[in-house]
Amino acid sequence: MSRVVRLLIAAFAITATSLCAGGTQWRSWDMALEEAALTQKIIMVDAVKDGCRFCTRMEKNVFEDAQMAAYLEKRFIPVKINLSHSTMPMGISVQVMPSFYFFTADKKLIKTIQGSWNQEDFTDLLDNIRAD
Repeated sequence: MSRVVRLLIAAFAITATSLCAGGTQWRSWDMALEEAALTQKIIMVDAVKDGCRFCTRMEKNVFEDAQMAAYLEKRFIPVKINLSHSTMPMGISVQVMPSFYFFTADKKLIKTIQGSWNQEDFTDLLDNIRAD
């Protein structure tokens, strides 16, 4: 895929997200890699499973909030992977749901956070994540 097409995809994703105030706009792993290559943002992967009450609670209380969605969009490229239907990239084994994995554009894992959080605590944890 050409650089121009990737740039247009990333621009569309960013524009679509800013127009949609309904909550976090999740990308696929492949789309996140393309966007990260262009923006150098950190990829945040939310690993969940069907029937996980803690995953559902976080989705409702954290990720559906418009302010939280804007915060995530500014700092990260959000990806949700439902392990009931898919597998984690790079063969990562997930033991706790939900779990959050943070990657650089070149697929380097830089941080893992396990468990369910409220908005304030989750934001505090995310504030300290850096690619360097």
